[in-house]
Amino acid sequence: MTYRVVTQLTENQISELVDLYKNEFWSQKRQYQDVVKMLAASDITIGLVDESEQLIGFTRVLTDFVYRATIYDVIIKPTHRKIGLGAKLLDVVINHPQLSAVEQLALYCLPEMIPFYERWDFTTKVGELQLMYRGKKLSGEV
Repeated sequence: MTYRVVTQLTENQISELVDLYKNEFWSQKRQYQDVVKMLAASDITIGLVDESEQLIGFTRVLTDFVYRATIYDVIIKPTHRKIGLGAKLLDVVINHPQLSAVEQLALYCLPEMIPFYERWDFTTKVGELQLMYRGKKLSGEV
């Protein structure tokens, strides 16, 4: 499989990213304009493109470049899964020069993905820490 790493998406690739998001339960409602805004606010974006410049993989990182970095949206096009591209994407993140000095990398994943991320020394052993979450209230909610 021939692919290339890109750090900025073209307009077509942004549309392809929106299409990738539509395939996943956690991102199916994402809209083009919001994705454009999200990309602009992300500190690091990494895409994998094929020989015809089509987006086949993507992830992004939010970070202060010193203490913390959080990896979001690790996604591979369904037709290109199970051939190691997710691992290639994570390798690019883990070895990214701007993240080499960051004290701690974090990510969220489903339980079945834990073994995949453990290969890069991610762990679920976080002591007494608990994830807290506050969602945006929809109009009409109390």
